[in-house]
Amino acid sequence: MAASTRSPGGLQILSFTGAQSIAFLIMVGLLVLSPTVVYPVFLMKILCYAIFACSLNLIAGYGGMMSFGHAAYFGIGAYTAAWCTKNWAITPEIGILLGGATGALAGLVFGWLAIRRPGMFFTMVTMAIGQAVYFICVQAPFTNGEDGIQKVPRGQFLGLISLTDNMTMYWLVVLLFLGVFLFLHRLTQSPLGHVLKSIRDNEPRATSLGYKTQNFKLITYVLATFLAGVAGSTKAIVFGIATLTDVGFNMSGEVVMMALFGGMGTIFGPVVGATLTASLSYYLSPFGAWIYIVQGTVFALCVLLFRRGIIGEINMRWNTKL
Repeated sequence: MAASTRSPGGLQILSFTGAQSIAFLIMVGLLVLSPTVVYPVFLMKILCYAIFACSLNLIAGYGGMMSFGHAAYFGIGAYTAAWCTKNWAITPEIGILLGGATGALAGLVFGWLAIRRPGMFFTMVTMAIGQAVYFICVQAPFTNGEDGIQKVPRGQFLGLISLTDNMTMYWLVVLLFLGVFLFLHRLTQSPLGHVLKSIRDNEPRATSLGYKTQNFKLITYVLATFLAGVAGSTKAIVFGIATLTDVGFNMSGEVVMMALFGGMGTIFGPVVGATLTASLSYYLSPFGAWIYIVQGTVFALCVLLFRRGIIGEINMRWNTKL
């Protein structure tokens, strides 16, 4: 089947091509089978990072706005969900939504400032915003400094289903991830997605066609920060803790590495990048500080050998759109 051929049946409504349908079904199959051989908590960590990487890919890969402060919204979501869930005894889905909403609100304020700066200036502004949020979290009393917010309860989904069991929590995170993945895929195929890509490729031309590019960029930025907040809040509830690590510059750099590793501007790239990056961190953790050298070496080799990322190179060589 040619890569451009639409998939039959129910997957056609999702605008998947034949190759995308096969890749999606393989991904779902792996999500179903992986808990039998891999610890579910580790898989949930990968899925949280995958949502986070997908949110960055939306603004950087499709919008051409590279952010080095994206962890600010991941951390804001984590702290919000952790604090509200622990102190207000709300259900986890409300905590996740509040984390996303807080991330989006911060994204609206900071995005309004950042998107007015083109190219590298935008990147520098986002880096400054990320550092400012980090120092606020260091000093703010409700974040508990370096100790973070600990012993965050998972609670009961919809007040009915207990999430203390890891497998129950895992299936909830899987559903959330698939929902975000399908939403972003549809978004990138929508008129908004096409306008966004035209702005990325040639903003002056998009402006000459009558598009208010600043508005489109701000909408996309807020959407991406909402999803980053959702990823952070989900991670906080899964692991029961929100710390400065969630909002630090290292996290911002790590999510950039995930997106670049897998392939910017691709559908499956951030998922592949998040999986490989998290796996490297997990399986190389016994080597201590050497893990950063290995990660840096792997990333450098990837940039040199796969400049478009793993999925980007596959797309180019086999003429697909994964």
